[in-house]
Amino acid sequence: MKARFTYLGDMLFWILVAVLTAALAVILLYPLLRGAKAADNIRAGEAAVYRDQLRELDRDLNGGLITPEEADYARAEIGRRLIAVSADEPAETPKPARHHHFTEAFVLLVLPVLGLCLYLTTGRPDLPSQPLEARLENPGNDVAVLITKAERHLAEKPDDGKGWDVLAPIYFRTMRVNDAQVAYRNAIRLLGPSPVRLDGLAETLMAVSDGVVTEEARQVLEQSLTLEPDNPRARFYIALSMEQAGRLDEARQAFEALAKQSPADAPWLPLVNEHIAMNGGAKSGADPAAPGAGPAAPGAGPAAPGNPTQQDVAAAETMSAGDRQQMIRGMVDSLDAKLSEDPNNFEGWVRLVRSYAVLNDKDRAAGALKRGLAAFPPPGEQGRQLLALARELGIATEGATQ
Repeated sequence: MKARFTYLGDMLFWILVAVLTAALAVILLYPLLRGAKAADNIRAGEAAVYRDQLRELDRDLNGGLITPEEADYARAEIGRRLIAVSADEPAETPKPARHHHFTEAFVLLVLPVLGLCLYLTTGRPDLPSQPLEARLENPGNDVAVLITKAERHLAEKPDDGKGWDVLAPIYFRTMRVNDAQVAYRNAIRLLGPSPVRLDGLAETLMAVSDGVVTEEARQVLEQSLTLEPDNPRARFYIALSMEQAGRLDEARQAFEALAKQSPADAPWLPLVNEHIAMNGGAKSGADPAAPGAGPAAPGAGPAAPGNPTQQDVAAAETMSAGDRQQMIRGMVDSLDAKLSEDPNNFEGWVRLVRSYAVLNDKDRAAGALKRGLAAFPPPGEQGRQLLALARELGIATEGATQ
């Protein structure tokens, strides 16, 4: 019985292939077969229009709408056009429509044979069909099938907190941020809050808002800090929220506190130093003996291109939010111009890409990334750092290395 169904399935496949091939051949041949007939129809239509114009001309003359002289002139012009159209019509029996034999043979024979050979070469006609149920039982490394399998499981057992906990970061990595938000909330509801789950939910909320640390995300991060006061991820994003709100001095102090508590080899320390520099921090004057303080980043001092001076920071504290944002935009534009003149400043490119990302200007961030990679190609360590920064900020890297 199973062999019979396999045979019927194979037959159905080849029948569908034959039907689709025939339909495609008809579509390709139709314009060739109707070409001559279409031309005859066009000439006949033009002649009918001119004859209608002659009859309408007679009605206008009888109704007194035009003079006899005008009617004679118009009749002569219409007659001339009618004769021209009629002269194009064949005087004797029309010849059979010309066929494009070579083209028709190519469509009917060569194309199907080429398609069949291509399928037999690259396809697997011997491979048995594998419906969704079979693929769910053995998903292998297919992420889409793994997600589908987990979703089916959770549809049957929606109170499985571990399932939601596993699925939430997968949703986030595949950019299904709304689904990730639901999954994180369910995991927190069923398993309770933890720093990892709360940080994941906060990052999801920021992804939904295009990188902005919203009030809800900030509350989630503060809850994470109550569970783990030294959580560097939560502390970084809270400092970032201050920076985005224009509270530059508070943001700088928060980033400096995070840098002091971080180990010297912490992978996030260069990023923290960049934000300290962006917010007016004088890293070159930091206490080298401070516990966990990392070395000053090259060019991270206030004299580095595009960094705000202490006067800029003091002035920003008295500005409105709109004026402060305009001031920040001016500093970023100044850094962009200086990097165009002197592109051999790696720290400057890092600051520029991150600044445009903070300002939610993804197009300019991608452009700055491409220019930075032109100065520091990806095979080098600095180029790889730029690509890692772009992935962290959600900036598209396709085409940036070209």
